[in-house]
Amino acid sequence: MTRKRRVITSACGHFPFKPVSMAVPASGASRRLVQYVVVRSDLLRTMAWPLGAVITQCCHAATAAIHLNYDDPDTQEYLAELDTMHKVVLEAPDEASLTNLSETLREKGVAHKLWIEQPENIPTCLALKPYPKDAVHTYLRKLKLFK
Repeated sequence: MTRKRRVITSACGHFPFKPVSMAVPASGASRRLVQYVVVRSDLLRTMAWPLGAVITQCCHAATAAIHLNYDDPDTQEYLAELDTMHKVVLEAPDEASLTNLSETLREKGVAHKLWIEQPENIPTCLALKPYPKDAVHTYLRKLKLFK
């Protein structure tokens, strides 16, 4: 199976990042692109935010990540499969763990958007641009599914 290499160079919120090089399947092969969303669970459990407000944070972050990376080939492929999009929503326990994850992703060149709710200036959620699961799972594997 012949593989090409592609370099991803899209924006990551307001931070510059190093490109991530990923293998591209040989033509004709399909791949599963996933958009990961990570939301703070303490918003719901400790800070007593309404569930709708927490869901809204996820929507904001996911939309912003798509917008910032609209011209990226993976994003375009993800959007072309509108009826079969795949998202995974994970939970970070608190603000520190969410911001630490954002910093790690930035350092590793993983395009994402850290959503900071205004006017409160509270980091609430982050969303990655669509990626092949294998390309980013290593950074997220310790996080639990949001419940």
